[in-house]
Formats: sequence, C-alpha cells, structure tokens
Amino acid sequence: MISNPVVGVWAPRALSVQRFAAGLVFFPHGTQKLFNFPPREGGAVELFSFMGFAGTLKVIGGALIMLGLFTRPTAFILSGMMAVAYFMAHFPRNFYPTLNGGDAAILFCFVFFYISTTGGGPWALDTARSAKTVAAN
Repeated sequence: MISNPVVGVWAPRALSVQRFAAGLVFFPHGTQKLFNFPPREGGAVELFSFMGFAGTLKVIGGALIMLGLFTRPTAFILSGMMAVAYFMAHFPRNFYPTLNGGDAAILFCFVFFYISTTGGGPWALDTARSAKTVAAN
C-alpha cells in the first residue's frame, strides 16, 4: 500500500508522535479542572462532580495516551467523552464550532477515535508489552 520506503518507515512512527502530542495537549485540560493548574477563572472544580469526573478522565486518559498504555480503549473512551462535551457544552451556544468554542473538542474527538482504531504505534508501551508476550511464548 505504501510504496515509498521512507513513508513506510516513518508513518507508524509519526502515529506515535501524534499520539504523544495529543495526550500532552489534552492532559493539562484535566489538571486545570482538578488542580487549577494552569490557573483558570473559577478555580478547581469539585472532584465528585460531573466536571470533576471529566477532569479525572482527562488527567488519567491523557497520561495513558502519552505513554501508549491501554491506548485503544482509553482513546475510545476519550473520543466519546469529547463528543458528549461538545454537544453538552459547546453546541448549545451556537451551531458553528468557530463561534461556540468547540473546535478543540471536535478535533480531540476525532483524533482519539483515529487512535482507537490504529493503536499507539511502535513507540507505545502497548507495543512493548505485546512484543514481550510474543517473545515469552
């Protein structure tokens, strides 16, 4: 399918880089909700609230995505969470994502959905774990 050898070698690695970058950008959305870092107007949310649950998913999910650990199920859950976030928080404000502030939610939703179908790439802990399992058998 990929005839260019450079693309064939680097495409899976680029997936790993993209996965790490998505987790790295996503993670602080959770730390902001849970720990007010970076500081936000209104401060931290209550842990045992809907927003606290979302913040917990963002911190744990973002870290797992960065590590490439339990990548597919984590990315699938985060994709669904971002779809719900878009339709609950952004869509009611305005139909257009550029006006309702939902651009990032839509992008995260589809990036995580893509990762849930492709996996974490060669530079993921999931890949290292499966290589150890194959070597042990």
